[in-house]
Amino acid sequence: MPISLPSFLSVVALLALLAACEAAPPTAPAKAAPAVEVELVAAIRKTIPLQQEMPGRLQAVRTAEVRAQVEGIVEQILFTEGTEVQAGALLYRLDARALESHVRSAQALLDRSTAERHLAQQTLDRIKTLASTRVASRQERDQAEAQLKKTTAEVAGAEAALRRAQIDLEHAHITAPIGGRIGRTRVTEGALVGQKEATHLTTIEQIDPIRVNFTQSGPEFFRMRQAIRQGNARPVEQVQLQLRLEENSAYPFPGTLLFTDLAVEPQTGSVALRAEFPNADKILLPGQFVRVTMTLATSEGITVPQRAVQASPQGQSVLMVDPQNKVFSRAVKTGGFSGQDWIILEGLQPGEKVIVNGVQKARPGSPVTPKVLEAVASPPAAAQTATPHTP
Repeated sequence: MPISLPSFLSVVALLALLAACEAAPPTAPAKAAPAVEVELVAAIRKTIPLQQEMPGRLQAVRTAEVRAQVEGIVEQILFTEGTEVQAGALLYRLDARALESHVRSAQALLDRSTAERHLAQQTLDRIKTLASTRVASRQERDQAEAQLKKTTAEVAGAEAALRRAQIDLEHAHITAPIGGRIGRTRVTEGALVGQKEATHLTTIEQIDPIRVNFTQSGPEFFRMRQAIRQGNARPVEQVQLQLRLEENSAYPFPGTLLFTDLAVEPQTGSVALRAEFPNADKILLPGQFVRVTMTLATSEGITVPQRAVQASPQGQSVLMVDPQNKVFSRAVKTGGFSGQDWIILEGLQPGEKVIVNGVQKARPGSPVTPKVLEAVASPPAAAQTATPHTP
């Protein structure tokens, strides 16, 4: 049977393809992926402060509202807003002409009353002399004694009125009741103040030292008291306090605990506490939100950097390297933070090395090229949240 030309060409092409495949060299095996470089750090044992961190708000130690106690026109404002003033410093001067006239009127009334009392005393003395010779009657003597008592009372009233007028005149010079930082003035020169009410002129706040009010949950408060009683935490008067500001920076000066409330707030279930901090540089301002770190005790613990610990639905774990430089995972149990480190309660011993850099690329069972880093102590545990507990 004759073969058509297209079929013949197809057979020739197939035979050429088979010959080319037989002549091609065998394919080289795929190269293994290079080992991932990872960095290790050893778990270390160190002294860990047991702390609690709570939100709080700053408050001035003393606050005084400066008010006008007499009616008058403001003539002068004698302070610079936002500066420090001393107790007794002159702040405002009011127009005192009307008050000075009141003092003169009260003085005149006192002089008149004093003269009338003097005259009543002389009259009584004469009547007593005449009564001894039976020239003056008993009734005249009684009337003279009553007149003396009346004028004596009038003198006392005039003295009180004069003293009140003098006090009002003194109040025309408004002074600082306490020393501290003075705020903005609420009035200007020419303003009428003290009319029917004590006009609020400005406010002075004493902010060195400064106080912070904060709360502690009821259960934590009672656990702390129990730990103190059993000797596992410092007494309240020895508790160390630190502040962390809103921008998460640490305040460099420690504070002291002033008091703890004796009752638990029913609505929140918390206990009110107050502490005091030095504030010579006036960095802290009333009303500012802060976080109070209370150091109750210290203990020994094992720590690793935070980035070494991985969390999953199965729990927390760290990646380690075996003698064959292969990665394996180990479960751990943590107990809060110490600075930038995790506190390891279970799963590691001091000196055991964990992967801190290259964690995302390393996989259990994969080969790695390890490099051991020198362990560096983390900063002071300002953010430690471990809570002291008693067995």
